[in-house]
Amino acid sequence: MSARTAQQMAHQAGDIALQVTNLATRFGSDRRGATVVDGVDLALRRGRTTALVGESGSGKTATALSIMRLIEPPGRIIAGEILLDGTDLLGLDEEAMTAVRGARIGMIFQDPLTSLNPALSIGRQIAETILAHEDVSDAEARRRAIELLTHVGVADAARRVDDYPHHFSGGMRQRVLIAAAISCQPQIIIADEPTTALDVTVQAKILRLLHDLQQEMHASLLLITHDLGVVASMADEVLVMYAGRIVERADVDTLFHHPRHPYTKALLACMAGIEDDRGEPLEPIEGMAPDLTDPPPGCRFAPRCPQAQDRCRAEEPQLRAIAATQEVACLLVQPEMADG
Repeated sequence: MSARTAQQMAHQAGDIALQVTNLATRFGSDRRGATVVDGVDLALRRGRTTALVGESGSGKTATALSIMRLIEPPGRIIAGEILLDGTDLLGLDEEAMTAVRGARIGMIFQDPLTSLNPALSIGRQIAETILAHEDVSDAEARRRAIELLTHVGVADAARRVDDYPHHFSGGMRQRVLIAAAISCQPQIIIADEPTTALDVTVQAKILRLLHDLQQEMHASLLLITHDLGVVASMADEVLVMYAGRIVERADVDTLFHHPRHPYTKALLACMAGIEDDRGEPLEPIEGMAPDLTDPPPGCRFAPRCPQAQDRCRAEEPQLRAIAATQEVACLLVQPEMADG
């Protein structure tokens, strides 16, 4: 079973802070809906970075929102287990889950301009997170907000704490979001495409900041991105997601140097490497991701896979270990070692 294999792999490398097993999230009705997260397993290790990668619409953000229990109707979590230090988050009532968000799991959303409240100063927004989870005075929460802003690189934080989101650049707003996410020293940070709207130089600074803060706090980082360059520089483990399912799981070196799933290979072929001087064009992935209201039988990547055989269109592949630190959901990939 892939969940057991994933858990064993994580235990070998360090303690698990969060264990997700067979997570499924559906939008729409049972009859005419789409299961956008379909049997996802993942384990976040303390002090380590797990990257969740895939094309837009693959289910990455829905996975993150499911972990945070922020899926809104008509979406709903229909199966699974999310264990945080042994407690299943899916069994908590909303009051208990609200206590988890921000305090034990911090989330950095994609767009800082829409994630921040335009009517409140940035200091007030950070302070409110602290006040919601800790018994401190308004003055202490404000002092800590200034300290956090300084820590994430906002210059002259004592003055800028009363500024509003629109007074900041995109990179500075992202720093504000990071300050809010770490304000209560969470053990897990979820960063959903944290540098998408930023230019390359600002991206590098934000990613370095995230890495340094994670190491300082010894937190688990779930990094959601479509940018494999970011993955190469940040991740310890990589999960490749396609059409709601994990199709490959490996440590970062193995994934980049010895990818096994055809979809992973196709993603890597789309990425321009700095050292790549072949002068050859990048290879786009032909076709479109399937409509999850009516997914194809068998392997969901088969309609786009140049290696697909008849059995691929009929038989559904399961994620299985094919090497010591690598799992693949592909009928055509042979194990390099005996399972178990």
